[in-house]
Amino acid sequence: MFSGAQISLYPMADDFVGIILGALSALDVHRKHLRIETDDVSTLIVGPPDKLFPAMRDLFVAASETGTHCVLSAAVSRGCPGEPDDPICDPVGGSVPDQPLQTRIAAAVAAVKAAPLSGQQVACQFSLYPLGADRHMDEIYGCIEFLKASGVFDRPKNFCTKLRGDAGPVFAALTEALTRFGPVDGHVALDVTVSANSPTRI
Repeated sequence: MFSGAQISLYPMADDFVGIILGALSALDVHRKHLRIETDDVSTLIVGPPDKLFPAMRDLFVAASETGTHCVLSAAVSRGCPGEPDDPICDPVGGSVPDQPLQTRIAAAVAAVKAAPLSGQQVACQFSLYPLGADRHMDEIYGCIEFLKASGVFDRPKNFCTKLRGDAGPVFAALTEALTRFGPVDGHVALDVTVSANSPTRI
């Protein structure tokens, strides 16, 4: 299954170039599992769905541990029918989105609670789009039910859900949202914004 993300990193600092280039080195340990390409707009990460968010987490933590207010914006997709097959991409595998919804919710909650801590607090808002799925609102409401029990749920917002907590469990929650909800062989997309060190936390 083709899966990947286009991500952009925005450090709010005069030395934004140094922070971005320094943070990109955090992706080096992930290159054996992922195809990573950076240009002047964004970084493309392609690979197994469960490998995408750990790489994004490490990139973002590396940038935000400077204490600078940083924002990461990402468009994430799995199963896009308009993309070519890629040998580095694997099926959703053990996530099994065709299991009963309550089974998937329980497994997702357990995975987030087991996620290692990074030491970096973040806020995140995202939207889930299970495209072309019958009863797509059941999948969205199931994902929201999971998030409310995950330990990183902050509150609902218009058009999205807000998360808050350590980057480890927050990015784990995003992994679970992508891999456990929506049709197993269908197209699922996430629109994600993550912030750290904001001077105006609300």
